[in-house]
Amino acid sequence: MSRIVECVPNFSEGNNPQIIKSITDSIAAIEGVTLLNVDPGKATNRTVVTFVGEVEAVIEAAFQGIKTAAQLIDMSQHQGEHPRMGATDVCPLIPISGISMEETAEYAQKLAERVGNELHIPIYLYESAQANKKRSNLSVIRAGEYEGFFEKIKLPEWKPDFGPAVMNAATGATCIGARDFLIAYNVNLNTQSTRIANRIAFDVREAGRVLREGNPYVGKPVTDETGEPVRIPGKLKHVKGIGWYIEEYGIAQISINLTNFKETPLHIVFEETRKSAEERGVRVTGSELVGLVPLQPMLDAGKYFLEKQGLSSGVSEATLIDIAIKSMGLNELSDFDPQTRIIEYLLKDPKDSRLVSMTVANFAHETASDSMAPGGGSISALAGALGASLGTMVANLSAVKRGWEDRVMEFSPWAEKGQKMKDLLLGLVDEDTRAFDSIMAAFGLPKDTPEQKSARKIAIQDASKYATEVPYRTMQAAYDCLPLMKEMAEKGNPNSLSDVAVGVLCIKTAVRGAWLNVLINAKDLEDRAWADAIVAKAQALLKANHSECDGIVNDIENQFLNA
Repeated sequence: MSRIVECVPNFSEGNNPQIIKSITDSIAAIEGVTLLNVDPGKATNRTVVTFVGEVEAVIEAAFQGIKTAAQLIDMSQHQGEHPRMGATDVCPLIPISGISMEETAEYAQKLAERVGNELHIPIYLYESAQANKKRSNLSVIRAGEYEGFFEKIKLPEWKPDFGPAVMNAATGATCIGARDFLIAYNVNLNTQSTRIANRIAFDVREAGRVLREGNPYVGKPVTDETGEPVRIPGKLKHVKGIGWYIEEYGIAQISINLTNFKETPLHIVFEETRKSAEERGVRVTGSELVGLVPLQPMLDAGKYFLEKQGLSSGVSEATLIDIAIKSMGLNELSDFDPQTRIIEYLLKDPKDSRLVSMTVANFAHETASDSMAPGGGSISALAGALGASLGTMVANLSAVKRGWEDRVMEFSPWAEKGQKMKDLLLGLVDEDTRAFDSIMAAFGLPKDTPEQKSARKIAIQDASKYATEVPYRTMQAAYDCLPLMKEMAEKGNPNSLSDVAVGVLCIKTAVRGAWLNVLINAKDLEDRAWADAIVAKAQALLKANHSECDGIVNDIENQFLNA
C-alpha cells in the first residue's frame, strides 16, 4: 500500500511571483510529488503551498522548498499581517493513507534534523512530532515572532530541537511538525438567519458556548475563580464552527473546521448538525466540502448511510462515494467530482489502471492483438477478480433476500471482504502487465561496455524476480477468496448456488494460470535458492486450492443432481 502524506508549508512571501514560482518549482521538480494548490496572500505576505505524494518524495520536496525559500527570502526585510518567525514559517506533514500519525511524526523529525544540520536553520518540532507537550502548540512556539526570537532563542527552555541556537537574521526559524488533516466543511440551512446558524454551530463545536446567567443568549457570562468565562461544551470533539450568511446563495451556513476526521467522522458532523438544526426548527438542505478531502471519510460516510438504511455496505468504492455525496447533499451548491476532489484520486496514474479501465470488448480486443501483454498473468488475475465478484454478489443478494432482513449484518461484512479481494485482484491485472514490461525494458538496456552489461544483467534478474512475485501474489489473493465462496455455498442465497460454483471455477483458473506464470518466470533466475523457495510456496498453494475448489463445486453439483 502506498504511504501518502500531504505537506502544507507556509512561506513568508506573498507578493513576489518570481520568488513564489522558484519555491514551487523546486517542490514540483521532485518525482512522485503532485502540487495541488498555491495560495499567495498580499496582505499577509505569505504563501500557502499544498502538495502530496509518497512520503519519501514529499520529504525531499519539502526540503527543497525550504532550501529555496532560505536562499530567496530575507526575513530582515519582511512585513506582513500574519504571525511569522521564518522564511519557511511552518511545514506540517499530514498522513493521508497507508501511514500512521506516529510514522508521519518520525518523518517530520528526520526532515527537521536534515534542515537544521544542512541549512543551519533553527528548527522547532510541533504537534505530534514534538514529544514535549509544553512546547508542541504552534502559537506558543511562535510567540514573540521573528523580532522576538533573537532573544527568545537564547533561553534554555527555547533551545531549538535541531539546528543552531542562534537566530538566523535572513532565514529566521522554522516549525516542522505532523498533524491531522483538516477538513473545511460547510453545512447549508434553509434559513438566512446568521443568529440561528451560530446557535447550531455552538451546539456542535467542541468549544460550545459561554454559560450565561438567566437568558442563555444575552445573559451575563458566568466566570470561574480566575475570571475566565465558564463554557458549556458542544457535542463534537475536534470541531470548530461558526454561522455565517452566504449572499451568493442567499442562505446561512455553518462553517466547520474538522481537525480529526478519524475520531470525529465527517458523517457524524453532518448528522449532529442536522439534529441540532431540526431542534431549532431549521432544515439542513445539503453541505459543501471546501478544497480537497481524503478518500477514507467519504467511504466511511457511504458505509454509515447504507447501514442506516438497512442495506449491505459491501458495494464498490464508487457506490460508497456516490451514497455519501447524495446523503450529505454535497452537490447542492456545486458539482462534487470525486476525481478532482479526493486526494488519492488526484494522485492516481492513469497508466496504473489502463487495462481495467477498458470496456470488456476493448480488453478482449487488446488481449487478442499481436501484443504480448496483456497475457496469461493478467487474464489469471482477471479470472480471480471475477470469481471474487461473484462471491460478493451472492453475499449482497443474501443480505437483501426477502425474509432475511435480520441477516443483513451477517452477509454485509462478507460482501465488504469480497469487494477488497476483487479490488486487489483487479490491481494485479495491470501490475502483471507492468511486470512484463519491466522485463522488456531491462532487455532493452545498452550493453556496449562491461559496466553496461553488468547493469543490464542485474536489471533483467530484478525484473524477472518481480515478474515472478506478481503471479504468486495473484495466486495468494485468489486463494484467499475461498473462505467467502465456502461461506456463500453453505449459508448464502440458495438461488445463487450456481453463481458460487462459477466463481470458484474462476478462482481455480486464476490460481492455476498464475502458477504457470510463476514457473515460466522463475525458470531462468540465477538466484536458484530464491526461485526454488517461491516455486515451492506456489506449489503448496496450488495443491490446497485445487482440493478446496473441487470440494465446493462437487458439493454444489451433488445438491443439484440430488434435488
